[in-house]
Amino acid sequence: MNERYRVAAPLVIAAVLALTGCEAVVGNKRPLYDGVPFKTSAKAVDKKVNRALFSVTVKDAGRSITGALQAAAHAGTRYCIENYGTSRIDWAVNPSDENAPLTLSGGDAIFQGTCNP
Repeated sequence: MNERYRVAAPLVIAAVLALTGCEAVVGNKRPLYDGVPFKTSAKAVDKKVNRALFSVTVKDAGRSITGALQAAAHAGTRYCIENYGTSRIDWAVNPSDENAPLTLSGGDAIFQGTCNP
């Protein structure tokens, strides 16, 4: 069993380095979701009341609905991990659901969730 890890580790490292190199060549600092780099922001709705309740904004979501949903899920997960150490989220509308309706405001998708520690 230990032998399997010795063989797999160099392959994983090589794959990560290859992907990092591709990103550097493209010059894109944002992750790609469905091939599109989205700018996202996740912040508490009212940090004086409860930081667990947050909103995620995905800029220019119309470029890829699938990508916007993925970007929102990632931004929400990152927010909860950074603030609560957990990836459990109670979403008002779950962006991991491909059939989730998008709430758009000026072309930006907006989601709300609550970190569930």
